[in-house]
Amino acid sequence: MGSDAVIFWFRSDLRVGDNLALAEACASAGRLLPVYCHDPAADAPTRWGFARRGPHRRAFLEAALDDLDAALRARGSALLELHGAPCEVLPALARTVGAHAVVCEAIAAPEEEDELAALRAAGLRVCVVWQSSLLDPMALPFAPARLPKVFTAFRQAVESAGLQPPAPLPALATLPPWPDLATGTVPPPPCRSGASRESGGATSDADAEAELRFRALRRSYSDEAPTLPRRSGASRESGGVTSDADAEAELRFRALRRSYSDEAPALPRRSGASRESGGATSDADAEAERSLRALRRSCIAEQASFPWWWPDFAGGEGAALAHLARYFASERPRHYKATRNGLSGIDFSSKFSPWLAQGALSPRVAFAALRRHEVVQGASAGSYWLWFELLWRDYFRFLHLQHGRRLYRARGLIDSAPPPVHDPAAFAAWCEGRTGHAFIDAGMRELAATGWLSNRMRQVVASYLIHDLGCDWRAGAAWFEAQLVDYDVYSNQGNWLYIAGRGTDPRGGRRFDPDKQAATYDADGAYRVRWAELDRRGGA
Repeated sequence: MGSDAVIFWFRSDLRVGDNLALAEACASAGRLLPVYCHDPAADAPTRWGFARRGPHRRAFLEAALDDLDAALRARGSALLELHGAPCEVLPALARTVGAHAVVCEAIAAPEEEDELAALRAAGLRVCVVWQSSLLDPMALPFAPARLPKVFTAFRQAVESAGLQPPAPLPALATLPPWPDLATGTVPPPPCRSGASRESGGATSDADAEAELRFRALRRSYSDEAPTLPRRSGASRESGGVTSDADAEAELRFRALRRSYSDEAPALPRRSGASRESGGATSDADAEAERSLRALRRSCIAEQASFPWWWPDFAGGEGAALAHLARYFASERPRHYKATRNGLSGIDFSSKFSPWLAQGALSPRVAFAALRRHEVVQGASAGSYWLWFELLWRDYFRFLHLQHGRRLYRARGLIDSAPPPVHDPAAFAAWCEGRTGHAFIDAGMRELAATGWLSNRMRQVVASYLIHDLGCDWRAGAAWFEAQLVDYDVYSNQGNWLYIAGRGTDPRGGRRFDPDKQAATYDADGAYRVRWAELDRRGGA
């Protein structure tokens, strides 16, 4: 790539291990500036009346960024967080540091591709690397444009060809230093202690001197570009705000943390109002909020199937790799096929998806761990089914390479499909867990309270919204995007199209009989009782 300074833009690849895009950027750069963009559009209101990203996802992302910054610092770099649309903040940053190119992963979804087009229109050179799938799309036994129309044919073709994924790349031991920022002359090295830059914590005279240089750089840069990161893994409650913008962000974060202080978030406000915007919008909302905060202490923590507020389930590569090691050291993979349709608990499924979704865990790292497990404990129906699920994840990615924006039309891939109908009142009841069907309502309360829902329940509640309540599938997809800590643009879109009969389902859509599903997967009613109890304690 020629010149010295390169910006590496982290997107949905928040890791240093098996990150091909990062490795290529490092190989081409004399100086490298890793950045993450907080785009206001990610939290903007949707057309359906709620914020696009809810508090579960925001908090899980915060943990991942803390972890990523710590990993970068351990390798002689650090993460710069920018606040603004990428098409605005990245060109400004490139001008400031003299970077000639931005390197990032490729995401084959319309909005993400539009981001790249806007950067190029602004005069930046953007180099993209495909890396989010397990299998290399160029190694498939067919051209990506000729992807089989149904998953089973895809899987059979892959398995018949004996196709295996490439081995994961090891994490780089060191990264190129930061480029100079504005009037500064020395990029900031990592704090050896991991302490926050703003909170002090330098462990030597050299660290202290570097800290002073960094603060000078920050002041000089703040006049020309977005605020530098408050990052190190240290608590934001520890103080150390350095600007009005930081102070405002600090207040917002503390408000969010207070809402989680009893270990789990509240159900969404019916108005879609932000917690940070001043509170409930009616006396009923205020009373519900007080009741929900009280009930968290007694039931949410013990009921969550993915308690992301616990360290073992926090966002980031560190927690992901630790979970991966624990999982494959256990007997759980052998039993995965038999347990995967469970509704509650930590152990019934792999729980890889939240880390895969944010890119803290590479699918190739997960697959390599699966193969090591099979060497030690033997292959099993359960271990095969983990491979099966990773293939489903790939299939939805390759569908995006094949169809692109067609997947985001109201009619999806079915040109003859009628426009979706929609019932706003029924949709609101579904979101709130107030449909009147106990099984559906239990699932929707779990989702709103914890940011998680089992794969089985996702299918059941999605089917109910579309086929029983007569609502627009796109509204349901948007609600899942807002709520799920494992939201993934490819899988979310693909699955909702599948259930709606506007994707690749050979049956033309799936209706799940909720009564039959409840009788099969919640025969003793424990799941319904558990989340009905939450509702009663909430006083709603």
